[in-house]
Amino acid sequence: MPPLEYIDFTAWIEDQEGGAFTWVADRLLPAVPRLPQIFWSNGEGWAEANHWAIVKSVEHRAHPTTVAALMKHLSAYANFLEAKGIDWRHFPMRIADRGIVRFRGDLLEQVHAGRLAGSTARARMSAVIQFYRHALVNDFINPDSPLWEERTVIIPYYDVTGFKRALSRLSTNLSIPNRSRPGVTLEDGLLPLSEQNMVDLLRFTDTEAQRELHLMLKFSFFTGARLGSILSICISNIESARPDPSLAGFFLLAAGPGTGIKTKFDVRGDLIVPDFIISELKTYFYSARRLTREARAAQSSKNFLFLTSRGRTYSTSTITRLMTDLRRQAIRGGLPFMQKFKFHQARATYGTWLMKLALAVTDAGPALAFVKSAMLHKRESTTFSYIRFLESTKGKQEAAEAFSRTFTGLASRDWNTVNA
Repeated sequence: MPPLEYIDFTAWIEDQEGGAFTWVADRLLPAVPRLPQIFWSNGEGWAEANHWAIVKSVEHRAHPTTVAALMKHLSAYANFLEAKGIDWRHFPMRIADRGIVRFRGDLLEQVHAGRLAGSTARARMSAVIQFYRHALVNDFINPDSPLWEERTVIIPYYDVTGFKRALSRLSTNLSIPNRSRPGVTLEDGLLPLSEQNMVDLLRFTDTEAQRELHLMLKFSFFTGARLGSILSICISNIESARPDPSLAGFFLLAAGPGTGIKTKFDVRGDLIVPDFIISELKTYFYSARRLTREARAAQSSKNFLFLTSRGRTYSTSTITRLMTDLRRQAIRGGLPFMQKFKFHQARATYGTWLMKLALAVTDAGPALAFVKSAMLHKRESTTFSYIRFLESTKGKQEAAEAFSRTFTGLASRDWNTVNA
């Protein structure tokens, strides 16, 4: 199975000094730490795919998480190619036999079987198409016939002044449609946990899960922080948290550019952290467990709050494996709601809870502004989805109660008195 590995990349150029050619680091191009690279099972690198990652990172200056996501999707394609014995550069005249077409069919089968989310399948196919476009532009491949059919898609939208505009973009007949699920959902299409389910989960993780995973989940449930933000928190961040001047019993934890704590879209703001969470984290990072991990860490990692048993910083893939194990343990422990639980649902739960509290004491406008700031949303529309979700949930609860009352009356009715 082709592994996805990470390297610290530095661009080198030829330099002639004293009549001899030498290689020196190119000062005009930035170094790229943890650049994802794909290797085949025989140890040979997938040169064309790795070149795409370099171009994306160095020339296009794409965000590291974007490059990592694209290469992760391409790694899945490499796994498929090796499993089926297909060369990515082979394009039979029969379109159905081509690797990219067969991969699309495999993705659709996984979606229909429930093993893969539709959004993931769409993103995975999009990444593969992007890579093939790169290969065509750089003459890595020269197919005798077109790889796909191009079509122009018009996307209408409204600008900030309210005028209707339209964007046009190229699409292909290989793209995978991702129809949104019915009903109102929150960020990433996830739903919050009920208060009781959240309590049951935290009680379970407190005794059964790794201490670090329990603290990460608890931090997200009570602050709304994303996993990427949590993994980048350092001890110095916790120690520099300042009391919230307007909310007694809470601290403000600066996040975003310049703080070391990563945020989506590099939004700058403050996480609102309860004082008991701050106290629990301080107790943890002075514990023997945490200090042992710090002793094994490299100097550049010692300040991170959460470290693995080997003294390394956690990656999202490591948390994914831990969450898989947690779901299995929790289901065996009598928590059936954990079957499809995802870490990000902790954030959705916090946002729903916070918006409900805010709407109970103020109007929608101030509540929207407060929750947007607390959750470090870039767009107000993302925050507004929490209001729509609460309104939808309230309507469903009222309808369910009316439905129940109606059928309770029907069940107690004397049907012998009904005229034929």
